[in-house]
Amino acid sequence: MLTTKQKKKVIEEHQAHDKDTGSAEVQVAVVSKEMERLALHLKKNPKDNHSRKGLLGMVAKRRKLLQYLSINSPDGYTKLIKKLGLKR
Repeated sequence: MLTTKQKKKVIEEHQAHDKDTGSAEVQVAVVSKEMERLALHLKKNPKDNHSRKGLLGMVAKRRKLLQYLSINSPDGYTKLIKKLGLKR
């Protein structure tokens, strides 16, 4: 899990307005940051299959959120992809 400070920083970078904590853009950014942290953990601990399963769940969640964004907000989708450095 991300620390509260790390999560707050990610939310502030991607929020549309002051009280925006649950938009799809923010959720994708938070999940992406958690995935980065978990990927580093799995490089150090390659036999940790429980964490690997959690990472796969995060990948699926991010994929679904990105698909939702691409349909409902194509401009926001392209901005987010560029900002996070994801392929699509």
